[in-house]
Amino acid sequence: MKNADEIFDVAIIGGGVVGCAMARRLTLDGAKLVLLERAPDILSGASKANSAILHTGFDAPPDSLELACVQAGYREYREIRKAMNLPLLETDAMVVAWTGADMDKLDAIENQARQNGVTAVRRLTARETRAREPELSSATLGALLVPGEHVIDPWTAPLAYLRQAVANGAQVRLNSGVTAGRFDGAAWQLDTPGGSVRATVVVNCAGLHGDTVEQRLLGRTWFTIKPRKGQFVVYDKAAAKLLGSIILPVPSERTKGVVLTRTVFGNLLVGPTAEDQDDRERASVEAPVLDSLIATAVKMVPALETIPVTAVYAGLRPATEIKDYRVRAIAEQNWISVGGIRSTGLTAALGLATHVATLHAAFGGSLTPLKDPAVPQMANLADHRDRPWQATDHGEIVCHCELVTRGEIEAALQGPLPAGDFGGLKRRTRVCMGRCQGFYCQARVAALTAGRLAEPLSVGPAHG
Repeated sequence: MKNADEIFDVAIIGGGVVGCAMARRLTLDGAKLVLLERAPDILSGASKANSAILHTGFDAPPDSLELACVQAGYREYREIRKAMNLPLLETDAMVVAWTGADMDKLDAIENQARQNGVTAVRRLTARETRAREPELSSATLGALLVPGEHVIDPWTAPLAYLRQAVANGAQVRLNSGVTAGRFDGAAWQLDTPGGSVRATVVVNCAGLHGDTVEQRLLGRTWFTIKPRKGQFVVYDKAAAKLLGSIILPVPSERTKGVVLTRTVFGNLLVGPTAEDQDDRERASVEAPVLDSLIATAVKMVPALETIPVTAVYAGLRPATEIKDYRVRAIAEQNWISVGGIRSTGLTAALGLATHVATLHAAFGGSLTPLKDPAVPQMANLADHRDRPWQATDHGEIVCHCELVTRGEIEAALQGPLPAGDFGGLKRRTRVCMGRCQGFYCQARVAALTAGRLAEPLSVGPAHG
């Protein structure tokens, strides 16, 4: 039973990648912490859809908070990943020029990269570009090589951050959207459907709803979320052999543009688009846009014309009225805002957490960092590393497209932070995310998950 008199040092609102990283950092620093998430599972908002690139910060605004957090997060991910069994697919990236106008911009991009401390970048001629990536179209005019841009698992990493927080004493309350709150000068009382929570400091990591949370609790907000939709196309695993590098476009002022990248799951990803919309909940996919993405991909890598698309999806990024991250500490109300964290948030999350920990320390509280904290070992979903199905005693394989075993599904449904809904189960195992999109295995998954998810899984057309 929850203790109504319990008071936490910190309450984090939002269980996306930033909230999960924040929970880890502050717990390791010694805070008694609770994370409140309105959905039945974490990563259910903007964090469920991204391109999974670990960024170097070569193209971030110079001297910006984004740059500092991206580069700090990049370093920390590489420092902790082996202990947590988190994958890293070392790919490097190329900013490819397809037009004379693109070529004219490469000098400025190279200069910015060097200014940002990413000094290993170098220019490639058209011949050198094709030598590195023979399947690229002969239309390429050249590129800027960016060593160190790599690919990670976008869902296991934040799950690992939060699992470490929980293993070291943090609490997570799902289905706990904050409906109201009051600050009495010393602590906050936050109302949720599951009861009230008291905390000395609130950190707002509510993503797509960050401004509405501020308006509801503070009576004002200093940023406005303007959802930006990104649609993606996922090619069949046969496409992954066509590229070794992340292929980046020459960016515009508004967006980084459409990317071609391998995933750690063995696919090839194309996207995202950048479409502003008002709806914060629904990210629809639209056939004309997807057709355009496919056409762009084929134009860049002609061999993709014969390879089928496995899946399409869309996500929303919590963009604001300006490009910068919107991070602010309001000391007189024991409040820290972390808003406007867009496509670089997966990389920046760990760096943002350290930055916010510094802001929190300035409030005057005294924390004692944990000694020898517990470190969770995560299940591996990356295709370039060993998977459970490869063991001689792997047991039943439930999803043959993604080679997901029953043991992996059972593990994801129990223990710390079990899957709360079907999306959470997919993100923890990749079940039903392959070629057939659950057509053959969804009925079996429904049987295995009966009574264990927030909503029963519909078997749909699946059989067996």
